[in-house]
Amino acid sequence: MKGNSYYSRKLHSLLGVIPLGFFIVEHMLTNFAAVEGGKEGFIEAVAFLNGLPLVLVLEIFGIWLPLLYHGVYGLYVAYQSRNNVTNYGYARNLMFTLQRITGVVTFVFVVWHLFETRFQVAIGKVTHEGLGDHMHEMLSNPVIFILYVIGILAASFHFCNGMWSFLVSWGITVGPRAQKASTYVWMGVFVILSVMFIMSLAAFASDSFVETAAKGIQFIA
Repeated sequence: MKGNSYYSRKLHSLLGVIPLGFFIVEHMLTNFAAVEGGKEGFIEAVAFLNGLPLVLVLEIFGIWLPLLYHGVYGLYVAYQSRNNVTNYGYARNLMFTLQRITGVVTFVFVVWHLFETRFQVAIGKVTHEGLGDHMHEMLSNPVIFILYVIGILAASFHFCNGMWSFLVSWGITVGPRAQKASTYVWMGVFVILSVMFIMSLAAFASDSFVETAAKGIQFIA
């Protein structure tokens, strides 16, 4: 393996954990506010994020640029990858294949999701306060709801299985026993993330979401 390829892959792996790993967890918690607090809770969560200092700088260097590199380089890796059943057992070889497939699905899903949300806010078609209503309108369509479920399942699996690979490739889980324990831990995290994301989607899609009035929150126009 060439030196440049080695460091490119290491950077790709690292960015999948820091900061993109934090981003997916933060995104899950923000959306889950719709489950716990309805429309009002979601608006409060969005307002909190938008109130962070230097939020645009944080987004550019903490999300968008790392996401662009990780996504584009990940597509390149997926294109070049070849399964090797002689070096890996069936289960791990299956995980290897699913990691590449879910990476492609996640990349397409994230681009679509950003276009439907952040881009619409950027061009003034949707306000930050109106994102909840916008998501409700989208997810009320059963086809879009199913596509979102597929997207979040792919993203959650790709992150969790990627964490397993990260721990191995960075020499943290080096033995079979540690790697087996890591498998259980991260598949458990995958289930938790998936359930919480799907609960959030269901909350957005429910009629009660738009009927919830955001009381006591004032926004400056």
